[in-house]
Amino acid sequence: MHTEATPAQADVSELDLVKQCQAGDTEAFDQLMGRYRTRVFGMIYNMVHNEQDAWDLAQESFLKAWKSIGRFRGQSSFYTWIYRIVTNVTIDWLRKKQVKGSGAEFDDAIQLKDIDPASRTVPKADALPHQRMEQREIRTRIDDAIAQLSPEHRAVILMKEIEDMQYHEIAEALGCSIGTVMSRLFYARKKLQNLLRDLYENV
Repeated sequence: MHTEATPAQADVSELDLVKQCQAGDTEAFDQLMGRYRTRVFGMIYNMVHNEQDAWDLAQESFLKAWKSIGRFRGQSSFYTWIYRIVTNVTIDWLRKKQVKGSGAEFDDAIQLKDIDPASRTVPKADALPHQRMEQREIRTRIDDAIAQLSPEHRAVILMKEIEDMQYHEIAEALGCSIGTVMSRLFYARKKLQNLLRDLYENV
């Protein structure tokens, strides 16, 4: 599923890297972040749909992680810990953006280009031209529907469907109960089904 670090690498050296970071070693921190940079960027990008904003938020998240790494006690995986920081930073940013905007939940002018939330369900690339056009239209519809979810609901959908995280991992990352995660997923999926009713009916 993910390529940054194998379980063996994570088990053997990740804790050592964390300890070095806690001792003030910035090079160790860079190595640690290097393992998760792609996944973190992908998650933020799927939340905000803008490459520059995603990089800015990733950098802000990493800076926050560096400042607070002394508080990491190893009670959860390091990835879950960093994910919680990333999610909080991104949701806070989205909330502020909504307050500043015209009351709309998302900027409809922003289109998701490179990272496709529906990649697992899209047919192979050797489809006929008219099929490819239909697939692009469906992806755009799905992107637009996800963009209409609240930041909290958007986060749980992306963590479950794109990151393939378990309920307990999502709960740890968001700092809420498993019941809350399940509830948010239920309502997020229900809203997506309403927004994409015609797509579901044609499947």
